Amino acid sequence: MKTQKQHWLKKSYQKATLETKLFVVDQIQNGQISTNSASKKYDVPRTTITYWLRKYSTLVQQNTGMSKNDEIKKLKEKIEELEFQKDFQQDIIADMELITGVDMAKKSLPKTLAKEIELKKKNRIKENGSMDVLGSLNKPSTKDSKHKKTKK
Repeated sequence: MKTQKQHWLKKSYQKATLETKLFVVDQIQNGQISTNSASKKYDVPRTTITYWLRKYSTLVQQNTGMSKNDEIKKLKEKIEELEFQKDFQQDIIADMELITGVDMAKKSLPKTLAKEIELKKKNRIKENGSMDVLGSLNKPSTKDSKHKKTKK
């Protein structure tokens, strides 16, 4: 004969040690086990495990000492660094296109980046004059223009 559970009785749980709590939280955060599985495996209610997760994450944040403002500041610095790298790489591509005469950006980069590189090339030509295949400037110097005038 089957015995029915008496669901009106409150289930009692053993008190978990700090090591057990941290171990369970670590497993859940690393994706090794789900909250439901941990609840069944360690005989702890899911709400308690959720509480541990919240408590542990605040402890980690306190230990690292990084506030939201610090994190935002760090991310802004990273964005500036990446933008600098992007500009530097675009400058190199623009220079190489001017030297070789081959439009590499149009063939291999997204349109927005190719347009930025095209603008950089135009600005370089305005500043420096045109470049020949060997990379030397074909900018007319003031000496050449004076020399030509005197020969006429």
